Amino acid sequence: MRWGLAQMGTAKPKLDRVPGLLFHKLLGSGQGKSFSLQPNFGRYGLLCTWDTEAAADAFLEQSELMDAYRQHSDEMWTVKLLPYQSHGQWDAQEPFAPTLTERYNLGPVAVLTRASVNWQRLPAFCRFGLRTSKSLEAAEGLYCSIGLGELPFIRQATFSVWESVEAMKRFAYQNPQHQEVMRRTRAENWYSEELFARFKPIASAGTWNGKDPLAGALQTIS
Repeated sequence: MRWGLAQMGTAKPKLDRVPGLLFHKLLGSGQGKSFSLQPNFGRYGLLCTWDTEAAADAFLEQSELMDAYRQHSDEMWTVKLLPYQSHGQWDAQEPFAPTLTERYNLGPVAVLTRASVNWQRLPAFCRFGLRTSKSLEAAEGLYCSIGLGELPFIRQATFSVWESVEAMKRFAYQNPQHQEVMRRTRAENWYSEELFARFKPIASAGTWNGKDPLAGALQTIS
């Protein structure tokens, strides 16, 4: 746990020097499937965008940093994604542009929502964020989900993987708790910056809670 936490402050200079790495974020996590007031010091995320898949593969397979993560981890899960929809910014950048030009609606879908929360809106964000997180526990068609963050409470993200676009939309547009959060977000100006992106998963390796969340599911992708 201590080693993983230390990487949040020490791994960035190493990542800054990786060839072909365009954008990266080291992310802590919370308990449960989305936003949480309780940190999880045993699980961390690394988000990267690349100029080529070959550059990504070289980093994953040959870098000293990834070797160190493997040595200090009980399990790791890596998923390769192609962005097909992205709106908003992250640190004044659009990390997932350009997106795919083709339509994608067959097979699993990954979703990333990320926001910088206005200090004045933090109490409301925490209150309603916890309700949405709890509702994810019973969401149909959800393969996996996790709350991530650069800073506790203020710079938050949720990454989730669903069996289909339809399953994701059912939760996003029919779940009462999620609908209330979306309404209040717009009406009360919760965020100073936000980003929403959807991805087509193309490869998956390793385990999350003892299994590959996408094992067998990628065969449906055309």
